[in-house]
Amino acid sequence: MDRSLDEALDLISAQTDLAEILSDGPHSLLSAEETCHSFDLRYTVHAPVADINIASDNEQMRRASIGVLADLSIICDRIGATRLVIHPGYIWGEEMRDAAARALDRSFDDLATLQREVGVRLAIENMGAWDICFFREPGFLDRLAALDLGFALDVGHAHVNGNLEAFLEEGGAIHVHLHDNCGSRDDHLGCGEGSIDFSLVMQAIPRGATKVIEPASFHQYEGSIEHLRSLPP
Repeated sequence: MDRSLDEALDLISAQTDLAEILSDGPHSLLSAEETCHSFDLRYTVHAPVADINIASDNEQMRRASIGVLADLSIICDRIGATRLVIHPGYIWGEEMRDAAARALDRSFDDLATLQREVGVRLAIENMGAWDICFFREPGFLDRLAALDLGFALDVGHAHVNGNLEAFLEEGGAIHVHLHDNCGSRDDHLGCGEGSIDFSLVMQAIPRGATKVIEPASFHQYEGSIEHLRSLPP
């Protein structure tokens, strides 16, 4: 994110043929879509995280968030993105949890309708150990499956919540974020730098799931690739 989207994609295209774009800040596809057409890359897209909340009990804000995701899904179709990863929303205080949960249900209904209208698969991401966030436990998966919404497994988030193995046993992920930590903080370390057993992870995730390495810095990508390639088949 410290580079322009053009520079970032140029760097990534020298390493791999799949790039995930966080459509936020200087990489917002609402203003930088044309850049994607200049590269021979496959894409997945991560929805904005800073100014969007699909669990907002303010109906105007919730609808605005859904509107942004609808616009972004159309862009995803134009650039051929296979996945649109979406955070499940948050609250600012426990007194708002019930209202926010109802708002999130409305948003899931809206996203299910949107999913039937676009080509990109919508994938809801499990969140880390922040009390304000929804979807930290595998029990949430039933709600997604009932609406035919996809699941994006973030292995680092699951690890800090102590339920990575439970998520892997449930299965069903269509998209996976690979990064490491030591179980106490969401550090986004390179794979092999923390305490996650990536042998278990790579054997358990569905073969057809798209996989994105998501460490904090680009140089950790190369180390992650080396670690993953060193694992037994």
